[in-house]
Amino acid sequence: MMAESLLPGEAPVSLNEARGWLRLGATIDDAVIAGLVRAATNICEAFIGQWLVVRAGEEEAPLPADRIPLGARPVVAIDGVTLLSPDGSEQPLGEDAYRVTIARDGSGCVAVNDPGDAARVRIAYRAGMAEGANGVPEAVRQGIVRMTQHLHDARDGAEAGPPAMIAALWQPWRRLTLGSAR
Repeated sequence: MMAESLLPGEAPVSLNEARGWLRLGATIDDAVIAGLVRAATNICEAFIGQWLVVRAGEEEAPLPADRIPLGARPVVAIDGVTLLSPDGSEQPLGEDAYRVTIARDGSGCVAVNDPGDAARVRIAYRAGMAEGANGVPEAVRQGIVRMTQHLHDARDGAEAGPPAMIAALWQPWRRLTLGSAR
């Protein structure tokens, strides 16, 4: 079961911010820079273990299960739970048919009270640290800008790894798990 974002989400660093940091005046490379910002954002989210800007996600899991841990965090809301039968039919559940637990670290799990003969469950939810780019902590945003610069510089085949400062900027927001909760 993998957390899947249905929408890419708002970029926590704008194209103009990245272009300014890289000291690029011409807009001819905007598509390349936008791609580097997306890559740097993905690296940041993987490093800190959290989605930055709130966006929709969806996961499917096999049943029966005591609880289904969600892959993205911090979870802010469960939008729907649907049972999936082996014959292909779907049954949306009311809020009274499942339990939601959201821990202090933002990790979430869902428990279906009575799955019946369903083989799988689909959970639609929203997760993210901030409602918009301006809500993302400035140190996290600065790390994304610096990672964008590193990726931009490395496009010519530079072998150096990312600067340690990037990890230092992101470290306070890093959330790790030990093993699988499944």
